[in-house]
Amino acid sequence: MRHDGRRLDELRPIKFQRRYTRQAPGSVLARMRRTTVLCTCTVEAAVPSFLAGTGKGWLTAEYGMLPGSTSTRKARDRGGKIDGRSVEIQRLIGRSLRAVGNLEKLGEHTLWIDCDVLEADGGTRTASINGAFVALVDALTANKAVLGPAAQVIKGSVAAISVGLCDEVELLDLDYGEDHDADVDFNLVMTGAGEFIEVQGSGEEATFSRGQLDRLLKLGK
Repeated sequence: MRHDGRRLDELRPIKFQRRYTRQAPGSVLARMRRTTVLCTCTVEAAVPSFLAGTGKGWLTAEYGMLPGSTSTRKARDRGGKIDGRSVEIQRLIGRSLRAVGNLEKLGEHTLWIDCDVLEADGGTRTASINGAFVALVDALTANKAVLGPAAQVIKGSVAAISVGLCDEVELLDLDYGEDHDADVDFNLVMTGAGEFIEVQGSGEEATFSRGQLDRLLKLGK
């Protein structure tokens, strides 16, 4: 048993509250117990300059943590300066969703994904990807008259989860305390068909064996 009573291979309770705001066509409040992320998807009838005239659409993501999302106040990004961690996470979100997208069917439209962390207790990037996918499908459905059926633009589902090693014990879906103490941690992004989109992992002043890697991948899958 873990400190919150979960089994080693047990997820935190997951909840998606769809249509959380009225303005964005896709709006989801994603919760993984205490970790809470507002994920929205909006549609813009334009594309970046490198895609102009190609007839192909684009999907991009932005990620941020609100000042009150952590135990000590997190300073806001100002003057266009975004901290390196946020840049890395928003690129991950964009890559993950583009992997299951058929952007040629989108026309010259941009899908904007925004993930704002309201409360952080570990796994904010995985919660963001999970909520963003639901928001994406809802936004496409709301704009089907212009963009066509969602199933035409999205060719599969996507989800993400964390795994890690704490004192040689393999854990699924680490909260902040577990992530902080983990010797090794991974973030896995996969499709509903069981294919990997991304595997991010490293040891924190520790190493891991091939056998441990294989078991962590199996646990996350």
